[in-house]
Amino acid sequence: MKEITCKLLVIGAGPGGYVCAIRAGQLGVDTVIVEADKPGGTCLNVGCIPSKALIHAAEEFSATAHMLEGRNAMGIRVEAASIDLARTMSWKDGIVGRLNAGVTALLQKARVKIVHGRAAFRDGKTVEVETEIGLQVIRAETVVIATGSEPVELAALPFGGRIISSTEALSLRELPKNLVVVGGGYIGLELGTAFAKLGSAVTVVEATPQILPQYDADLVRPIARRLGELGIRLLTSTKATGLDGDALSIETSDGGSERLPVDRVLVTAGRRPRTAGSGIDELDLDRSGTYLRIDDRCRTSMRGVYAIGDVTGEPMLAHRAMAQGEMVAEIVAGRKRAWDKRCIPAICFTDPEIVTAGLSPDEARAQGFAIRLGQFPFSANGRAMTMLAEDGFVRVVARADTGLVLGVQAVGAGVSELSASFALAIEMGARLEDIAGTIHAHPTRSEAFQEAALKALGHALHI
Repeated sequence: MKEITCKLLVIGAGPGGYVCAIRAGQLGVDTVIVEADKPGGTCLNVGCIPSKALIHAAEEFSATAHMLEGRNAMGIRVEAASIDLARTMSWKDGIVGRLNAGVTALLQKARVKIVHGRAAFRDGKTVEVETEIGLQVIRAETVVIATGSEPVELAALPFGGRIISSTEALSLRELPKNLVVVGGGYIGLELGTAFAKLGSAVTVVEATPQILPQYDADLVRPIARRLGELGIRLLTSTKATGLDGDALSIETSDGGSERLPVDRVLVTAGRRPRTAGSGIDELDLDRSGTYLRIDDRCRTSMRGVYAIGDVTGEPMLAHRAMAQGEMVAEIVAGRKRAWDKRCIPAICFTDPEIVTAGLSPDEARAQGFAIRLGQFPFSANGRAMTMLAEDGFVRVVARADTGLVLGVQAVGAGVSELSASFALAIEMGARLEDIAGTIHAHPTRSEAFQEAALKALGHALHI
């Protein structure tokens, strides 16, 4: 097969990789992208998109089920509710397929050459790709590593049979009667909540004393309360030690033990960089733990080799990878760019949702700031009331001296859609007066953001 030469080679067509390739193509850079699977990476194929589809289907089913006589405050009644999970999964697959095709079309529009197969480095400028029609060699002036991440497998619970990762959970055609989720982080709770709404008996096993340990207790409290309402059993400070037949053995921190009946065990113990078999481990690249170390331009320690996305570590977020990919493409095209982000918003699509942007109160104090806090509950928000979604709040963290907004956090139904407003305020250097003085449409949940700023200034209007 004829050797390919190009200016830019992108390895991996996930969110970071395909955005990098598209932007490079738009800028006239001769670009090749290599992908072993479908374009879109984990996020599009077995992560963000399919999980949100399943979460939405579960919410719709749960809402319908709660319209049974005597269980609905609005007076809506239905006779019965059932779900065909196989059909739900087919609907989800249809969405993924449409987006796959869209990414491919965008790459083609940008005149990016797509090579399907698994890439392995010969050296820092050359890769071999095993394609369906033989070995393809690609040489490039610049290489971007965007190989993503994969689920962590526990030694005591290797994947296979009843033990599944999030990938398999998003392809189940039958609802598990008893589902145990090992890991109480955002992936485990998002999927565990969805399956509980669909009808599974769900137990969450978390090794630390709190579910969602990366968030403060005030944000987690509404989640824990809702999990209890859904009948999900939470076992914190507990470890899963092994599966024996149809029972999972667990041990608590105080020495207790129990065997939980299971149809499926969903292990969500984190993610690790995907590098095996790619030759990346043989390159002389500096590491930060297991991740590739990069600078503020996403350059690795090897000249002409960049890395973006999950392979570079936390936060493992698709929108971070996209922003990195767009930046690197412009750098390769000769533009001056550097990573200067004040915040990267993060969302947990639980019920209710959590959004964080910028610094939490503890993080702000740890950096030496004297701070002012403003918090406004959705129980005092008219739109939340009309949608039967009063749980949660918006909280603003600002400097005490200048009022500069350092961070915003929220927990509540639909707060994911407020994330852009929060991030924009921080990126633009907004102060409390800017947020309070901006007219927010009524009635909307966004008013809670304005009211939180007013509260921090000492004159909230509606509490």
